[in-house]
Amino acid sequence: MNKLLQINEPETPERIAPSLQAFLEMGFRPLYLAGTAWALVAVALWIFWPQLLQGPLAGVAWHAHEMMWGFVATIAVGFLMTAGANWTGVNPMPGPILLAACLLWLAARVGLLAGTAAMFWLGFGAEAAFFLLACTTMARAVYGTRNRRNYAVPVLLLGLGATDVLYLLAALGGDYTLLMQRFNAGLLCMAVIALLVSRRVIPFFAMRAVPGLSIPMQERSGLVQLGAGALAVLFVLLQWQLPLALALLAAGVVPLWQLLTWKPWAVRHKPLLWILYAGYAGLGIGLLVAAAQAAGLPLRTAVHVHVIAMGGFSVLIIGMVTRTALGHLGRPLTVDRSMTTSYVLMLVAFGLRLAALHPSTLSALLLQGAALAWISALALYLWRFVPWMIRPRPDRAAAPATLVRGKRP
Repeated sequence: MNKLLQINEPETPERIAPSLQAFLEMGFRPLYLAGTAWALVAVALWIFWPQLLQGPLAGVAWHAHEMMWGFVATIAVGFLMTAGANWTGVNPMPGPILLAACLLWLAARVGLLAGTAAMFWLGFGAEAAFFLLACTTMARAVYGTRNRRNYAVPVLLLGLGATDVLYLLAALGGDYTLLMQRFNAGLLCMAVIALLVSRRVIPFFAMRAVPGLSIPMQERSGLVQLGAGALAVLFVLLQWQLPLALALLAAGVVPLWQLLTWKPWAVRHKPLLWILYAGYAGLGIGLLVAAAQAAGLPLRTAVHVHVIAMGGFSVLIIGMVTRTALGHLGRPLTVDRSMTTSYVLMLVAFGLRLAALHPSTLSALLLQGAALAWISALALYLWRFVPWMIRPRPDRAAAPATLVRGKRP
């Protein structure tokens, strides 16, 4: 009887061979891994080997760009390509197109790091093509299926790519004020996407994970934050400070109010949920800090950037790339010790980075500590998820081939 039971059990994940077809099945697989691996490498270069960052896009300009578009926006594209398939029933980036997108992404990273003018333009073109491809494939899926609820998503992807192009052009010109203006436009465009996605998935995930929990989806307030965020991007480009401060205030207050209605105390024992709640709170607080700065309060420029980008985007990302990957890989929606540790390390990295922003004799040490915590958090994620991402789902690997082929792309 024991032998029969063993024969009927599906293969364990370790016995399933890696598969390029499985790896390119959905956008989250290669893009989650590429984005997190690059974020690890990029921070290590910026903190420990900054002398390597030379050329047209050098120093802090390279660091800001790669964190915003090389990491955060890459994860966003991977998520949206995967979510788009659920929304529309059409995979926006089937295998060959996804492979092309990954090659463009890789060419952009190499070109913008290489340090020569020719390689910069190669990276520039590849980067623009990557976001254009993401926009057009999402538009094909959303508009082709008349998925009206998500008509704004291709536009937001286009905005993310457009601010990237504007940033790179400003970097060539050497105008730091213009560079920061365009960086902030990209930061806020990404914030709009993060608010849109998080407001939808956090209550959905929470109600599925906590028995009996009923919380509102906040669709009407979601429209308010979407509109406020879009106006903030416009006001940044127009340099209208008071309207910008008001738009940021609205965009920051709404998610914090939404969080209270989502009963955060009910998810305190669920790491897959509290990390998302923490990131959403960080994003709202960061937008309020940006509003205070736009209103004229004497804050350091880097404060709002790091609260939004690290306390908001990065904390959301470490939770999202775990929760969504587990779900799409057909694995139990539970965390192990490595995943929980990665969450704690990301929060530690954020805290240390904020502390390092205030000049002191410990600033350099705090900055290095933040970098090591960041690198460790992402390394733990890669250690756990790379073996799963490069293999078929265990349930599909054991299923008849006709069932796999029968899945709608």
